[in-house]
Amino acid sequence: MGCLLLASTLAHAQNGTPAPRPEEQFNFMQYLADKGLHDIEHESWNAYGQFTYISSWKPAFDAPYTNLNGSINSLLPTAERSFTGTATLYLGARLWRGGEAYVVPELITEQPFSQLRGLGGAIQNFELQKGGSSTPQIYRSRLYLKQTIGLGGESTVAESGPLQLGTKYDSKRLTFVVGNFSTLDFFDTNAFDVDPRQGFLSLGFLTYAAYDFASDARGYSYGGVAEFHWNDWAARVGRMAPPKDPNQLPVDFRIFKYHGDQIEVEHKHKIGEQEGMIRVLAYRNRENMGRFSDAIAAFEADPEKNATTCTTFNYGSNNSGAPDLCWARKSNVKAGIGAFAEQYLGHDIGVFGRGMYSDGKTEVYAYTSTDRSATIGLLAKGSAWSRSKDVVGVGGNLGWISDIHARYLGMGGVDGFVGDGAIKAGPEKSVDLFYSANFLKIYWLSGDYQHIGNPGFNAARGPVNVFTVRVHGEF
Repeated sequence: MGCLLLASTLAHAQNGTPAPRPEEQFNFMQYLADKGLHDIEHESWNAYGQFTYISSWKPAFDAPYTNLNGSINSLLPTAERSFTGTATLYLGARLWRGGEAYVVPELITEQPFSQLRGLGGAIQNFELQKGGSSTPQIYRSRLYLKQTIGLGGESTVAESGPLQLGTKYDSKRLTFVVGNFSTLDFFDTNAFDVDPRQGFLSLGFLTYAAYDFASDARGYSYGGVAEFHWNDWAARVGRMAPPKDPNQLPVDFRIFKYHGDQIEVEHKHKIGEQEGMIRVLAYRNRENMGRFSDAIAAFEADPEKNATTCTTFNYGSNNSGAPDLCWARKSNVKAGIGAFAEQYLGHDIGVFGRGMYSDGKTEVYAYTSTDRSATIGLLAKGSAWSRSKDVVGVGGNLGWISDIHARYLGMGGVDGFVGDGAIKAGPEKSVDLFYSANFLKIYWLSGDYQHIGNPGFNAARGPVNVFTVRVHGEF
């Protein structure tokens, strides 16, 4: 089985988005600035880091069947513990006027529920890797160049933070990025700029669960992004290289043959005195992937073309009476469109929502098995109770699969993450409730509860309850 890092981007990674204010949060760069050793407002370099440990537990739940007829992608109904530990170092440097470079080494150790099988967009911890290991692994998550060209307008302050040098930009500008990074560093960034390592834990709140953005098995890839900012408006386009095989690490660099393209338009607004934002995002991937209808047709025409007889890449199902996507992979297109909105309701409290419709014809290639998704949530900082760095949130997430996807799973087929051997198709739904308490300025301790209905889009199984504790630090 391959592995898939379910994203580890930062909320303020997008060009021009403010990081936490230096006076609100201790960090080493601010310490140097206070000693007169560093110009934090016009940085030539910076360095930041983080560590996060997340421990989850689920009790046993009801399931009339599990991995039926040799299928392999069920969430196990027994009690299980899961954990991740990550550590990241963010290094940035100014190369020339408007030119910036960033490199980010990262470490992860993990143990998922059920080898990360049996859930779609409701995976309880967005930092998990499929096929990861409890043995710590070190890798480079990002290495990219960014060039900004000012076009005038007001001066916009970009405060020092991870993946952001302290500087000033024109409110009208062009930005170009090329190299190794995550699509989510620039597209569909997090609601209200809350660092996901301080916010919701469920994968469904990181981005659209139906957004199958091109990436390697850790959520990163190679490509380019162009952004155009014009005061309260922004537009961005990007092309990224997909993995050679679904949910695997090796990247296919034939970027003019296989690629993931996206375009996003954003507008910031005010309702009264309260700020808000609306974004619309569309993506179109061309990849070597299988259509569910083609896999079914191949199996019905020749039952020997089943899940156990494929000699090319497949997921290892032992169900000889089921179709398999490996018999259908060829150059295919997958597309989707989504919208996001956030709105402050008062000081440090706001609501957000996002939804996406993908075509549902082809297999998951890099993200989740969800074909259509919708999320709504409320986030607040603890200003009202004199704890301004605390964060609390509650939200709900819904995910659906297409009719042909459900038929494929009902015949015993599996994709990258789901496939119980049979299915009573229903929307996968989850609720995520958390409180993240700040202490000693640079640490956060969080408690989180998630309730997941219809795990793996299967109404015959579940519901599932997940209880999580998280410790997060920044420096």
